[in-house]
Amino acid sequence: MAPLSWNEIRDRSVAFSREWANESSEDAEAKSFWDAFFYVFGIPRRRVASFETPVKKGDGSGGFIDLLWKGTLLVEHKSRGKNLDRAFKQAMDYFPGLKDRDLPKYILVSDFARFRLYNLETDKHYEFPLKDLYKHVRLFGFVAGYETHSFGKEDPVNIKAAEHLGKLHDQLKATGYEGHELELFLVRILFCLFAEDTSIFEKGSFSEYIDKRTAEDGSDLGMHLGQLFQIFNTPHDKRSKVLDEQIASFQYVNGKLFAEQLPLAGFDKAMRETLLDCCALDWSRISPAIFGSLFQSIMDTAARRALGAHYTTETNILKALRPLFLNDLWAEFERVKRDQKRLMEFHNKLASLRILDPACGCGNFLVIAYRELRLLEIEVLRELHKKKESGFLDVGDIVYIDVDQFYGIEYEEFPAQIAQVALWLTDHQMNMLVSEEFGQYFVRLPLKKAPNIVHGNALRLDWREIVKPEELSYIVGNPPFVGKKEQNKVQKAELAQIFHDVKGCGLLDYVSCWYRKAADYAKENQAISCAFVSTNSITQGEQVGVLWPGLFRAGIKLHFAHRTFQWSSEARGKAAVHCVIIGFGYTEASEMWLYEYETQKSEPTGRQVNNINAYLTDGPSVVLERRSRPISPVLAINKGSEATDFGFLIMSPEEKTDLLSTEPEIEPWMRLLVGGEELLNNTVRWCLWLTDISPSLLKTMPKVMERVANVKAKRLESGKERTREWADFPTLFSENRQPSTDYLAIPKVSSERRYYLPMAFLPHDYIASGSLLVIPGAGLYHFGVLSSIMHNAWTRSVCGRMKSDYQYSAGIVYNNFPWPDRITDKQQLEVEVAAQGVLEVRKRFSESSLADLYDPTTMPPDLVKAHHTLDRAVDAAYGVKGFASEAKRVAYLFELYQRLASPLESLSARKTARRKK
Repeated sequence: MAPLSWNEIRDRSVAFSREWANESSEDAEAKSFWDAFFYVFGIPRRRVASFETPVKKGDGSGGFIDLLWKGTLLVEHKSRGKNLDRAFKQAMDYFPGLKDRDLPKYILVSDFARFRLYNLETDKHYEFPLKDLYKHVRLFGFVAGYETHSFGKEDPVNIKAAEHLGKLHDQLKATGYEGHELELFLVRILFCLFAEDTSIFEKGSFSEYIDKRTAEDGSDLGMHLGQLFQIFNTPHDKRSKVLDEQIASFQYVNGKLFAEQLPLAGFDKAMRETLLDCCALDWSRISPAIFGSLFQSIMDTAARRALGAHYTTETNILKALRPLFLNDLWAEFERVKRDQKRLMEFHNKLASLRILDPACGCGNFLVIAYRELRLLEIEVLRELHKKKESGFLDVGDIVYIDVDQFYGIEYEEFPAQIAQVALWLTDHQMNMLVSEEFGQYFVRLPLKKAPNIVHGNALRLDWREIVKPEELSYIVGNPPFVGKKEQNKVQKAELAQIFHDVKGCGLLDYVSCWYRKAADYAKENQAISCAFVSTNSITQGEQVGVLWPGLFRAGIKLHFAHRTFQWSSEARGKAAVHCVIIGFGYTEASEMWLYEYETQKSEPTGRQVNNINAYLTDGPSVVLERRSRPISPVLAINKGSEATDFGFLIMSPEEKTDLLSTEPEIEPWMRLLVGGEELLNNTVRWCLWLTDISPSLLKTMPKVMERVANVKAKRLESGKERTREWADFPTLFSENRQPSTDYLAIPKVSSERRYYLPMAFLPHDYIASGSLLVIPGAGLYHFGVLSSIMHNAWTRSVCGRMKSDYQYSAGIVYNNFPWPDRITDKQQLEVEVAAQGVLEVRKRFSESSLADLYDPTTMPPDLVKAHHTLDRAVDAAYGVKGFASEAKRVAYLFELYQRLASPLESLSARKTARRKK
């Protein structure tokens, strides 16, 4: 039986109020009163609620609940004029005697003349006289099947539901029911639970069937569920004429969800209780966008401990969907809503949109996109029909948007099934909103249209066979985050195949494959717009020069971007990832928007920009090449030395002391070894620096000889030919790049929390390890520019990342950095003086490490002021007086870089042309 429209409910409520206006006796007419009350909402009372349910109260005495709808409503009824406060207290006294799953969400007390409804979840109550029931019928949406909710992480029912289904999953799996059959079985159970709480099925019908028609020991439950699944897949006119009336009353579902015949599952008493616990939850409150990810997590028992800790939030999904198409659609709606003809054309446009998520997982992006389009359609329908009398139209005829406009590709079968069901559930939630809006019940059952979710490998499938390019509007999603080191052999092979024509593609993250596939696909319909969530590494360091030049040459343009922020991962137990969102396509965007984050966890600030380049800055579309020499006329930079010593040439202070205690002659050949860790944190390591030691002396020190012999042996065992060759030189570091002069040392990796990159001058006899970059002969001017906000802003924009930390490099960061090109002697002196000021302040805190000095929370105020003075001096050397934002500073630097690079690129092109001749 379909739910009544709100119009009919109001009419019935008026009649109900008139009929019972003069009743006063609880004993004589209370049961008839409540039967009639449920009739107002089109619900047979006996189907959902019972009178006089016996229960033991908190004080141990027995009592009888006037009316109980388990898990939903408890009614305490009194004679006319009795105290409703006492009635509420009496109702609460029954709670200790109820099972947790039977505890109601609402308490309703009445004395015929008055109603008082308590919502125990919101801690609100509403009171009104019987004659005004028609004004307040929407408070009883939970009775009629029209209850609506705001869906979000904060609603604990999402997690409770996933936990209960997780328990059922484990119990079924323990019986040997597993794999595809178990996954599909659970998806069907999910649909049934949702269906009975949202009026797809008659209210409470599935729960009642399980509770009343199956044995308490669970022995026949699997058989009954198998029969129900078969009924859901059978049209009414094809069903047996002698079916049990209760079974025959269930709706025909179709949609292929129940088409496959599954083996019967075995149940026991505990498993039946678990299913009834699932039934007791209010599944109308489930958010399909959130629940899909939670539901998928139940497949991993260990990961379930972190249930709800990480999932893709709606907020993050909307960061992609809004600038991709929602903002433009809402703006267009505002322009046309007062013109009926244009508004109808716009409505048809909404129905023509086609959206593909080629890495859809549980369908989160598609679910949110579908919901948002349906909400926009409701606004369209309000405008189109606001002058017409409600009730004359068939709601089904005016709703155009449907689930078959959405396409997805998912590698794993179970999430693909969840995605399809999640879209159906969202469709029904939206249909309930339409029903409320226009006063008519609207449900799409049987399911005639289905989302186009394909189970397969998106990198091997031809997307054109799933949806033709000329029919598609948007591509959006969150492809897998797999760095080059984490890729397995299959993933590496897929990446190599997709980027077969790109040199150095092995550097790329796996997500890059979706950019290339989308770009190739959209060539056939260049009106398609795309947006992907990605690891931020594809916009930093070496990967930029590998991925983006080919896309730009093909004609791809960036339309919008979210710069680095912290994205909550769907993967349970995994830390949040640092991500970007990039919108792109072949067309020129009418407006380009860049969204920036003050911190990686803060809310974004959007601004319109002139251009977005591959580093997601408002600057020229240039891609930095890896250079072997600086683009500006400055000192060369180099890496520190590599030991490849397997722990035998490098030692701790304790090892050094121990060695000197027996072989003190070695002390002149011991050097402090400084790497990034040592430079930043004042830790100490030593090394044997045996570059000029005489063989005769060496042989007098057996412990040193043992260390040297171990170096030789380990290098010979190496799988790398280059390392084996260095076995001939066991006294030496495998790569000796130690400067002969004092040098400026820069750590390769530095915390992203630091506003300035810590660096320091070191004497030439401090051995720089491979985790440092060194500039021999550098002076105060070099230290000043490199320590300034100008250079640090450049570094943050173009460097690679190790997790979220800055990964400084010679080839990308330093050698491409545009230094001041018209600096005067006075300006250089001002930079040097300011740089010396920074060093003087640091000297006053010599007991503190660089890590402490440059930690934003502990950085001394005087050091902050000294750096600000340095920043002003360096800005003046560039001929500017500061910038309104770091983004503008970076844009300025990219313009300088472009001017410097253009002559070099032209020269390189001429040389290449001559060689070809």
